[in-house]
Amino acid sequence: QVQLVQSGGGLVQAGGSLRLSCAASGRTFSDYAIGWFRQAPGKEREFVAAINWSASNTNYAESVKGRFTISRVYARNTVYLQMNSLKPEDTAVYFCAARLSHDWSPPVASAEYDYWGQGTQVSVSS
Repeated sequence: QVQLVQSGGGLVQAGGSLRLSCAASGRTFSDYAIGWFRQAPGKEREFVAAINWSASNTNYAESVKGRFTISRVYARNTVYLQMNSLKPEDTAVYFCAARLSHDWSPPVASAEYDYWGQGTQVSVSS
């Protein structure tokens, strides 16, 4: 089992940047694919980005490609989501999630993830 604790987020103007962190504890961090999802009010949870267990492959939603970057630091057991050029439509609660997987392509479906962080609010003003 793995526990995920999120930090970061907040309020930023359009065009600004934020970095979210997802710190893992418990089982071996390097065995897990990590994904980021978001949920805006009245909308379903949607995929944002994911990174595989070895950091050799990433997936991104089309809406964030070129603006968001997912990365992981094994020494810190932490995955980061760097968000640049933020838009008002990026406003949502962001969740990180973990799946025990050594697949090359990290999952993009929320149902494939087993452990979730507590969520953190990101608000982008116009």
